[in-house]
Amino acid sequence: MASPTKRAAELRALLDRASYEYYVLDRPSMSDAEYDVRFRELQAIEREHPELRTPDSPTQRVGAAPVSALPKHTHHVPMLSLDNAFSNEELQAWEDRLVRLAGEEVRQAGYSAELKIDGAAVSLLYEDGVLVMGATRGNGSVGEDVTPNIRTVRDVPLRLRGDDVPARIEVRGEIYYPFDLFERMNEQRVQAGEPVFANPRNAAAGTLRQLDPAMTATRPLRFFGYTMIAAPGETLRIETQSEVLATLESWGIPVAPHRQRCATLADVMTWAHRLEHELRATLNFAIDGGVVKIDKLALQEDLGVVGGREPRWAIARKFAPDIAETRLLEIRVNVGRTGALNPYAVLEPVEIGGTTVTYATLHNEDLIIAKDLRIGDTVQVKRAGEVIPQVIGPVPEKRTGDEQPWRMPTHCPVCGTARVRDEEEVAYYCPNVRCEGRRLEGLVHFTSRDAMDIRGLSYARLEQLVNAGLVSDPSDLYALTVEQIGALERFAEKSAQLLVDAIAASKAQPLSRLLFGLGIRHVGATAAELLARHFGSMASLMRATEEEIGEVHGIGTIIAKSVVTYFADPTARALVHRLEVMGLTMTEPQPVAQDGALKGHTVVITGTLPTLSRTDAAAMLERAGARVTDSVSKKTSFLVAGEAAGSKLDKANALGVEVIDEAEMLRRVGR
Repeated sequence: MASPTKRAAELRALLDRASYEYYVLDRPSMSDAEYDVRFRELQAIEREHPELRTPDSPTQRVGAAPVSALPKHTHHVPMLSLDNAFSNEELQAWEDRLVRLAGEEVRQAGYSAELKIDGAAVSLLYEDGVLVMGATRGNGSVGEDVTPNIRTVRDVPLRLRGDDVPARIEVRGEIYYPFDLFERMNEQRVQAGEPVFANPRNAAAGTLRQLDPAMTATRPLRFFGYTMIAAPGETLRIETQSEVLATLESWGIPVAPHRQRCATLADVMTWAHRLEHELRATLNFAIDGGVVKIDKLALQEDLGVVGGREPRWAIARKFAPDIAETRLLEIRVNVGRTGALNPYAVLEPVEIGGTTVTYATLHNEDLIIAKDLRIGDTVQVKRAGEVIPQVIGPVPEKRTGDEQPWRMPTHCPVCGTARVRDEEEVAYYCPNVRCEGRRLEGLVHFTSRDAMDIRGLSYARLEQLVNAGLVSDPSDLYALTVEQIGALERFAEKSAQLLVDAIAASKAQPLSRLLFGLGIRHVGATAAELLARHFGSMASLMRATEEEIGEVHGIGTIIAKSVVTYFADPTARALVHRLEVMGLTMTEPQPVAQDGALKGHTVVITGTLPTLSRTDAAAMLERAGARVTDSVSKKTSFLVAGEAAGSKLDKANALGVEVIDEAEMLRRVGR
């Protein structure tokens, strides 16, 4: 058995590696549950042996004791501001100025084009690879020491990776909130009766300056690095900004995506145009432009700084505002495919980033109340990072007194059924599965690319079929004729035939596609595939109990309950029957070998295996004919246990279930 010292070092290495894979590589090999088991084991060791607790231990992210005030920190190299270019013309003028100063070497040096993250700038100091200090930008010369808070940010490495890390190095970057985590945090605050945050940037800056690090630890801050500063007297063996970013990434520092080394300013302009008009709307965090830097570091040094505040060698390419003000004319409620009642804003048309916006999502009633949104309000609307625009909040100082509060209707606005609300959710639902409001959205989902993938059935065409009385539920699609479709407006005989052929071809889609297309609450594409692969047929799944479904590897109790509830409804069962009669595929091709060595065996995997991820191990077992589940029971044939196996190992031992290691598993699958 390993000594506490050796085991603590092993656990720190495992957890550091897991964080690096999750936050930097975006390729996690360790599940959240596995991470938690190892984290708790390390905590226990450090409680019993406090001398083993190191500054770079993952356990130190939980927050230190509160302070009465944040100490000041003087930056040995000022954190500078950037000049702005709001057009390609201004960007060209910037290059022309540099050429006049330094000659054609400017154009020969090339450029580093990077995202301008709209967050809070910070400086991180590492000594011998270990984080020892984190500070805010402040006024550029003097910031605030927020080291205990910085330690709680999950993707800030407490220890840098690699053998080439200088003895003392300063890393600079931006602390930010991802949009999805920010919205989730606000929803949780609403449920707790706490005020919501107005926007991610202000929330990030405020969270970073919390006097209680334990509070900071509860909030999902993230970090991107963008430069490094050598300690006085040290020289970095790096020649370009592009190398700087690559080096930071190799050390385990997250670096923003979509960066590009550009040979010419024309390449920069092309990159910026694509970023503003294509990529910006896909990002899960706020940007307010791009940053363009002379790539050659030596030339950066020669060009220097203007007035002690702006580097000549860098400029911000600012984009059109992604936030605009307009009037909230009305709040309507849409009934989604699962019955969710979704409020949305009807706005006075306003242009945001080159697009006219008339509608915006409002998420749910609780957020509307928390933000104190009223009909008639002047509101701020943003489009950045969202395909569908969002209402940020009202502008109270522009109220006239005529604005009216809003509340979610007590009954479904389409069918009149009394709304319901799950205890653990913020959304209201219409429980009527025959609600007309659910019909069209359900059909759109059923025919979508990830479901039955029926090409040629756009939203408008589905709406046309519904309004014509030809389609009421998915089974009606498969009864459509060329004559019926051809009689509708904007349909010719050829297009009608193509549509009928596309519908007929979709019958061959496997069970997993059909399950997803049915729109069962909580059952996404991945869950549908897991269920279809496990049970093999619709009939087997419909017969399964909640407990049996919950045992499927990757399926939890919420999904299991939702599936059982769905198939208990006579209307749902009747729909499945009609689809079967129409000839749709009710089975799933099985990747497992029917005559495999482990046919008929039920297997559970737990802990960290020496060489395989749990996903890879499960795939091997399934190819050998085994059924892989998440729960140990008397029906379990054997348990594959790695390090820190936890409660599943205890249960297997208690039930007398055979326990094997990775090596034995590989032998049994024939590897």
